[in-house]
Amino acid sequence: MSRKTIYLLIIIAVISLSGIIITQIYWVGKAYGLQEKQFNDRVVIALSSVVDRIQEANHDSAFVEPVSQVSPSYYVANINDTLHPYFLETLLKEEFTSLNLEEDFEYAIYDCFSDSIVYGARINMGEDTERAPALNLGNQKRFNNDGHYFGIYFPKKTTVLIRQMDFWIFSSVAIIVVIFFFAYAITIILRQKRLSEVKTDFINNMTHELKTPISTIAISSEMLLRNDVQSDEERMTQYASIIKNENQRLQSQVERVLSVATLSPDKLKLNKEIVNMHEIIQQAAESQQLHLNDREGALILNIDATNPMVEGDRVHLTNLVYNLIDNAVKYTEAQPQITISSGNEKGFIVMEVKDNGIGIDQKHQRMIFDKFFRVPTGNVHNVKGFGLGLFYVHTVVEAHGGQVTVDSEPGQGSRFIVKLKSTTS
Repeated sequence: MSRKTIYLLIIIAVISLSGIIITQIYWVGKAYGLQEKQFNDRVVIALSSVVDRIQEANHDSAFVEPVSQVSPSYYVANINDTLHPYFLETLLKEEFTSLNLEEDFEYAIYDCFSDSIVYGARINMGEDTERAPALNLGNQKRFNNDGHYFGIYFPKKTTVLIRQMDFWIFSSVAIIVVIFFFAYAITIILRQKRLSEVKTDFINNMTHELKTPISTIAISSEMLLRNDVQSDEERMTQYASIIKNENQRLQSQVERVLSVATLSPDKLKLNKEIVNMHEIIQQAAESQQLHLNDREGALILNIDATNPMVEGDRVHLTNLVYNLIDNAVKYTEAQPQITISSGNEKGFIVMEVKDNGIGIDQKHQRMIFDKFFRVPTGNVHNVKGFGLGLFYVHTVVEAHGGQVTVDSEPGQGSRFIVKLKSTTS
């Protein structure tokens, strides 16, 4: 399956899931609104019955709309005169229970003569009814009324409504789980796709790298079987030497792939000693000078770190610097212009290798330190390699407790920054 097809399927799936999420949010909101309306209606009916019973007991005239909802959880009921708190409490519990409103509430009685709340309490409904001081009614806005009234406040109304929406909560959780597994599956698919591409690219590179020595060995072997060559000792020696050299080359390539492919920071054996990074940089630069001369390139050293000493493996650190310089040379189409600089920063020595090469696209930068990864070039294999050089660099730096990053733009060259913890000599 092509990358374009995978992305198309992902886009369709994301759109579908987004539609499901939006629909779910809409219906959850509708369900919550319906539950809230039913709750409010039951409260209003219960409080209206309480007012009717109070008026009947006091022989008072009836109100047209005795109950008002001041806020989502606060209700006010008008009465004609003051009343005893325990009488009101009894009526409230009876009416709430008859309408299946078994929720904790607070109530307060307002006296217009004193313009104050004369009594308030919190009622914990349940098997054992408990009375406690009202905690929330004092924070409610005073109802604009010249007469007497009592207020009812449900502190756990939102929790109660949500608890009654068990089906919608379950379906929402199920959708979240589906989204999570979808995201996980997409991550796995993309990772497998990338690994497949890396594997294909590695096989292509391996085929390209091994085809030349194998072809050379095959041709030399055929030549050795010719009668005119067998009679010429000098030519036989020449072809046998070619077979031997190409075989050694083939063996070294296979050993390199096998050794680096199984490399990891925790398995890398380090023979640590105090080493001077400036000496290592100079040594690696000298070893690449001949290659640079063939390309008419230049390597500039600005190694100005005041403390270039680190505790590490001299061989691996040398190979690290060598690989960075080698990459800078290989991936520069024009005359290589490489600058290596060093400095100290908060207990670290910072080494930068800057080149004027082809650069690396942003989308590939996070993968260039992966094993076997090479920036895709199609079927063009003008640069040799197996995608192990930067993986080796990253592994060595991590094994030394350091950090390596890259800053690059296509056509603008690359800058590799290596930070290693410095030490005293």
